[in-house]
Order: sequence, then C-alpha cells, then structure tokens
Amino acid sequence: VQPLTGRSPVHGPGNKEALSRNRCGRLKAKQAAAAVGGLQTGNGFECTDVFFQTYFKLLKSQSEYKRRDCFMEKNIIIRNEKKEDWEVVETLTRQAFYNIYVPGCGEHYLVHIMREHEDFIPELDFVLELNGDVIGNIMYTKAKLIDENGISKDILTFGPVSILPAYQRMGYGKMLMEHSFQAAIKSGYDTIVIFGNPGNYVSRGFKSCKKYNVCIENGKYPAAMLVKELIPHALDGHTWFYQDSPVMAISEEEAERYDDTLEPMEKKYLPSQDEFYIMSHSFIEG
Repeated sequence: VQPLTGRSPVHGPGNKEALSRNRCGRLKAKQAAAAVGGLQTGNGFECTDVFFQTYFKLLKSQSEYKRRDCFMEKNIIIRNEKKEDWEVVETLTRQAFYNIYVPGCGEHYLVHIMREHEDFIPELDFVLELNGDVIGNIMYTKAKLIDENGISKDILTFGPVSILPAYQRMGYGKMLMEHSFQAAIKSGYDTIVIFGNPGNYVSRGFKSCKKYNVCIENGKYPAAMLVKELIPHALDGHTWFYQDSPVMAISEEEAERYDDTLEPMEKKYLPSQDEFYIMSHSFIEG
C-alpha cells in the first residue's frame, strides 16, 4: 500500500494555482483518511481499504456537484412550444431518431401531424432551450385505460421525447420529463403509459405494465409498455386495457413520402435496430 506522503507532482513557479489545488486535494485526502481509518505513518497517511471506499465515494459526490454546477452555469429554459419552433423541433426529432429503430425514422412525421389531432395536448408540449437554442422537445397526447367493467379512464402518453444527438446522455431529457410530470399533475392527470426501452425510463419512476395490471387488447403485457403513476395507487384494484390515440398509428408510406421532401439523410443499419426488434416483440408472462 502506497502512503500519501504529501509530495506534490506539480512543481515550478508557473504552477501556483495547480499547486494550490493539489495541496487542497491532499488535505481532503488526509482528512478523509483520518476520519475513516487511514493510518498515520512517518511518511504521511497509509490508505486502508476503508479509506479507499470512502474516498472514492467522496470523489463521486464532488463529481455530482460539478455536474450540477455545470447545469447552473448554462442558461436552460423549459417552455411551451411555439409555432415558430415547429420546424426546429421536427428537425431535431428527425436527427435524434434517424436509424435508431429502423433505417430512417417516422417520429418527425408523427410530430408533424400530431399538433392538429384532437388528442394532442398543447399545454404539455415543451421545448428545452440551451443558451437560446432549442435542443429538446417532449409532446403528450391523450390515451385511455378501460377497466374490466368497461369504464374508461383518461390518461396520458408521451412521445416522441427528443434531444439533439450532440446533447444526449447529459440529463436534458430527464429535465424535460420531470418538468412535464409536474405540469401533467397540475392538469389533473394521474397516469402515464408509454412504449420504450425500460433502461431509459425506470429511473424516472416507470415500471412494467404487468405490475399495474395494464395490458393491451389481447390480454398480453408487452415488455416495452411502461407505466408511471403520477398519483400513487391511482390504478389499484382493477385490470386495465390500454387504448392508444389513433394519431400514433401513422402510415409508414406517408411518413416515408414526407421524409423524402426533406434534406437527404443516409438510411443505414445500426445494431440498435435489432435491440428494438427484440424489445418490441417481447411479452411478459407469469
């Protein structure tokens, strides 16, 4: 086990700031070592296994704080979509989904026709601006759950939720979703049902449809159908059949014709298309 000796790897008169940061880091390390069982020797602190476990947790915590600081330094605005955003939103949706599920995509065409449909909910249509540029969007439509007695319940579904590829996996999609969840609750909704990769949504509170007894009309439970209760226990005591908005059943031929009117993008195979095929043809039993 190597001791923390206090010797800095940074030297020279031009590195005062780096030296200061390095000394600060060594001080924190020594404080952590003393607090969690580091052994003081003539050369400094000998780092025990307990120290390493705790020290790396400290580093992870500092990284999370830096991530929050990064968001705070940027000008992020989440607001309702305006008509002047329409073309930008369709473009970013196309870029976000192209070749992900199939060669090409149809999500931008869905966005294009969704706004005119009666099930579209304008007050739950949000864009995310980063430093003045729209980089993300989430759109909601009405859907229904019908219980075993034939009684209908109005719920929500969202999609697409789109983030420009250059800004994906940075937390912006989560910000859009969380903002929209609160707006949905204020609008009186208590449940959201979506179809998607569980890995992208379980951290936002979505669970398998099977856990809420929500199935499709043939009584099956698709692995990709996910449910989030905005209000706890909203679905208790019933078996539910999900009914999507008709707007979601887009024509592939019409979507392709619309795509052909836009700036050409290369249609190609990606491994994610096989992942989508597997997930979209999988059902939960038992």
